[in-house]
Amino acid sequence: MKSHLIVEPDDGLGPVLDFIESAETTLRIKQFTFIEEQLLDAVIARRKAGVDVRVMLNCTKSGGERANDETFARLEAAGVSVAWTNPAFYVTHEKSMVADSRAAMIATFNLAIKYFTRTRDFGVVTTDPAQVAQIIEVFEADWAHRDWVPTANAGLLWSNSNSRLVMAQFIDSAQTRLDIQHPKFVDTVILDRVVAAADRGVKVHVLCGGRHGISDSDVLDTFASLRTFHYLGVKVHKQKNLRAHAKLVIVDRSRALLGSMNIDRSAFDLRRELGIMTDDVSVVERLLTVFDADWTSSHQYLAPDPLRPDQHGEDDFPHDPELVHE
Repeated sequence: MKSHLIVEPDDGLGPVLDFIESAETTLRIKQFTFIEEQLLDAVIARRKAGVDVRVMLNCTKSGGERANDETFARLEAAGVSVAWTNPAFYVTHEKSMVADSRAAMIATFNLAIKYFTRTRDFGVVTTDPAQVAQIIEVFEADWAHRDWVPTANAGLLWSNSNSRLVMAQFIDSAQTRLDIQHPKFVDTVILDRVVAAADRGVKVHVLCGGRHGISDSDVLDTFASLRTFHYLGVKVHKQKNLRAHAKLVIVDRSRALLGSMNIDRSAFDLRRELGIMTDDVSVVERLLTVFDADWTSSHQYLAPDPLRPDQHGEDDFPHDPELVHE
């Protein structure tokens, strides 16, 4: 089935607005952060047009912040069915939409303007019936606060079910080239898989974001992982043109994996997350074009010593306290 790619900030709000406006009968939205006014207006307009709209919003970030309270109140006042996400997960970091049970959007970006203007992010729209059906199935389970475990392989990654295993197997499948564009490296299982790929002769390119958006609790592991890559001959660059927020892995220049999950133990084990694998030629070719351009505009990066906090400062982007990688 045909998929198509959204690249941010290149494509702007347009493709997401178009997706929302395409819903004729039902619209299901599950989001970590939803505060962008144009998108919120579009969702309310769908409700006024008679579309059955349901929205699930993450209640509290891992640091205790509540970003979605105003959005929740506004949607509720507009007659939209809105609920907090499944409390079985202390954070729901998933970023998905489903229109009319025919198409689903799986994204790395949140619905806030900075992710359409200042960060590198991606979204995939799939019309694969099995994938769309499974995303709906999980939406309904989370809406009802029911447990859910995947019983079929639809090419999706779900946390806290199969995401670490599927990502590890995806990396293990690399034979010649492995391109990784991720901001955070806090899971030793995935670290082991990347190192093993390099050890068996795979050319590995890691494009990271440096210190930006990494919490104090995660910076030690992230810097140590990046330094380990460097010592083992992995090429490590730091994103220069935009803030790094994408979560992308490309294998052998022919298959891609992207989604909401950072390379982080909590993302695999404790949070609700969603990712997708694709070998759609048009999607992968555009991802490669963007990755290669970001790589060319970046520079080689040796992460600071994790035990030298005086070296951890970054001055290429202003500090953004609201951009912290979950």
